[in-house]
Amino acid sequence: MIDLTIWEPRFAAFIERNASQSDAAHDREHVRRVVENARTLANAEKADLAIVIPAAWLHDCAVVSKHALQRPMASAMAATAASSFLAMSGYPPFHIPAIAHAILAHSFSASIAPLTLEARIVQDADRLDALGAVGLARCLMLGGQLGLPLYDPSEPLPRQRTPDENSFILDHLYTKLLGLAETMHTKAGRAEAEQRTAFLHQFLSQLAAELPQ
Repeated sequence: MIDLTIWEPRFAAFIERNASQSDAAHDREHVRRVVENARTLANAEKADLAIVIPAAWLHDCAVVSKHALQRPMASAMAATAASSFLAMSGYPPFHIPAIAHAILAHSFSASIAPLTLEARIVQDADRLDALGAVGLARCLMLGGQLGLPLYDPSEPLPRQRTPDENSFILDHLYTKLLGLAETMHTKAGRAEAEQRTAFLHQFLSQLAAELPQ
């Protein structure tokens, strides 16, 4: 039996050393929220916490800029870094391949299917943090960091035009966030995702009412 109360401070210390590389949407608090999401889903789904918790803590331990060419490789880089750290730290070696797979498969841009319950939970946990009030705040923070305008003045909410997340912050909701609930694997994850997505729709409705017509 692995005592995670001993290991979790070690995971936190490891990501703390890489914190300076993070962007506005992938900071230390993002990791902590994903860990708690993953813990909740793992308990609901009766998954192995010895795999889920380290994978959640370490899923972003290699940070790559959103628009970098290496972005699709970020989860593979994180899986490699996490595996090395766990092996050198003495974590039970029979768990490390499953942890690495969960990290590898969590990424939206990598498009790798999660093959285990634990990997599906980590992916759901990470995607939940892109939804709801927190997800909206992260979207706005990152868009501001990248210097993007909030919306296209000609059509703020892209109904007739094709959404362009590289040009307008709000378009990211249409290219990715509003569809995440449909990608959830776990029953608990989908239920929470649907609630958080409803909040995003409420925000967009309120925003549309406030903008010039």
